[in-house]
Parts: sequence; C-alpha cells; structure tokens
Amino acid sequence: MSRNIEVEFKNMVNKEDFDVLLQYFQVRKNDFITQKNYYFDTKNLSLGMQQAALRIREKEGSCELTLKKAAPVGNLEINQSISPQEASSMLAGKGVPQGEVREELTLMQTSFTSIEYQGMLQTERSQARYKNGWLMFDHNTYLHKEDFEIEYEVDESNAFQGEKDFYELLYKLNIPRKESDNKIKRFFHAKREGSV
Repeated sequence: MSRNIEVEFKNMVNKEDFDVLLQYFQVRKNDFITQKNYYFDTKNLSLGMQQAALRIREKEGSCELTLKKAAPVGNLEINQSISPQEASSMLAGKGVPQGEVREELTLMQTSFTSIEYQGMLQTERSQARYKNGWLMFDHNTYLHKEDFEIEYEVDESNAFQGEKDFYELLYKLNIPRKESDNKIKRFFHAKREGSV
C-alpha cells in the first residue's frame, strides 16, 4: 500500500498530434501496454461529489485498487495491490476488500458495501522520461468513444517547473493546448450523455 501526491498535466490531442508526439519521442507500437480501468462509485455518485474517484487498474496480470482525492496540489492517491479474486469480487458487487482504501472510504463516511461497478475504460499506454518527470501517451476507448491524450507526471516539488516544461513542449511541437478532465470524469460524462 502506498500514499502519494500525484501531480500531472494533461492535454487532449487529435490522432495526428498524437502521432507527432510518438514520432518525436521515438515511441513504437510495441512500446504500448494495455491497462483496464474499472470505475466504481455509489448509486448516487457520492465519491464524485466529494472530488474523489475509485478504480481498479488491471495491467500485465496484476490489479491495483486506487482511491484518488483532491489535494491542495494535485491528487492524493491511495494505492493497494489486490488479488484477481478480490478484483472479481468487487466487480460482482461484494464490497471493497480490507485495507487502507476501505479505511479511507469509512473516514469519508462512504459505506464500502454501497460501492457499485460503473464501467470500464481501456488505455493503450506508453511512457517516456522527459526532463524531471514522465510523459504518458494514452489512447483511450470507453462507451463507444475514443480519445488521445498526453499526460506529464512530476513530483510535487517539481510542479511549477513541470507545468512550464509541459506547455513549452506542446508549443515547440505546435500542438494546441486543450486541457481535459481526467479519465474518470470523461467516462462519467460520456455515461451521463448515453443515458439521456
């Protein structure tokens, strides 16, 4: 289990600009790995209303349960490794496994038995070291939608310089700034649109 502050800068890009970035950083097709993000909330979406998000990320055969909460700078991430069996149980609506995430939900006055599976977003991701952080190249598919984004993740201590470096890179490559909501917000927005 771990707690850390995640500071990331995001920009939505079209397919052409995504390909420009891949070429610039010499990212090849076989550099991508598949991540499946399974999203959870209560029936009335109380986590989202508290600026929090809960997901299981499955990649390369392992599963990690993550609770994200807004922090003064970036997001507080509480990560907990879980077994595939615990992930299946949670997806089947049998509650959140024992551990730090469940304890934090209790502190947030959210019953771990009221958590429901909401849907899945799949990401094909590659990453590259850049200055004092990591660039993530993400091709996302969810709810019959597709999008492309670039994220730049830095330590909390490098937040100011990281933001400067990220936007200078976009400017250098002539990529328009198009800030975006995070993946879970985009997922829930698309889900709401689909249910109207």
